[in-house]
Amino acid sequence: ISNVPFLFVGAYGLAVWRRANWHHHRDRWAWLVVASSGLLIGLGSGYYHWSPDNQTLFWDRLPMTLGFMGVFSAVIAERISARAGWLLLGPFLAWGILNVELWRRSELAGAGDLRMYALVQFYPMLAIPLALWLFPSRYTGSIRIWQMIGWYMAAKILEALDLEIHRALGMQMSGHALKHVAAAIALWMPLRMLAERSPTASE
Repeated sequence: ISNVPFLFVGAYGLAVWRRANWHHHRDRWAWLVVASSGLLIGLGSGYYHWSPDNQTLFWDRLPMTLGFMGVFSAVIAERISARAGWLLLGPFLAWGILNVELWRRSELAGAGDLRMYALVQFYPMLAIPLALWLFPSRYTGSIRIWQMIGWYMAAKILEALDLEIHRALGMQMSGHALKHVAAAIALWMPLRMLAERSPTASE
């Protein structure tokens, strides 16, 4: 149930994506991936939590990876180079999918190696703030990206305090479930930005 917000966020993102004010047509495609990832996370994570095992966990982690790579490509496109962000979107997505598959195969072999998957998840969250700081955007509304980062950090804290929160709330709600809600809000932030912003300058 706590994954349902992702479905609403994804549907909202796709609706906003269609009417967003784009400076360059190449800026569109990374955000399409991000909006689509909301629907896919809601379905994939819901599937995993309905029947948790390492096979269904693959479908939980895969759409999250697409979302991370989509946001990373979008930030590159809008702050560094529209062409570079557009050209990197495909390789970034392929890299993300490959690393989730490598984790899956290592799990089947009994190793469960999460190092590359962790890199896919955390490197963009380190590189994006650096890009926000060093490069101006061609659009207004960049505060929403910072808010996305803040909510993502809150989601990770809720996940880390899963059991403590579960006990504090009388075993009625876990930190992990609240993490889903915080992560959905994190995803909503940049999609909301698409509805609010306007181009500021040419590349």
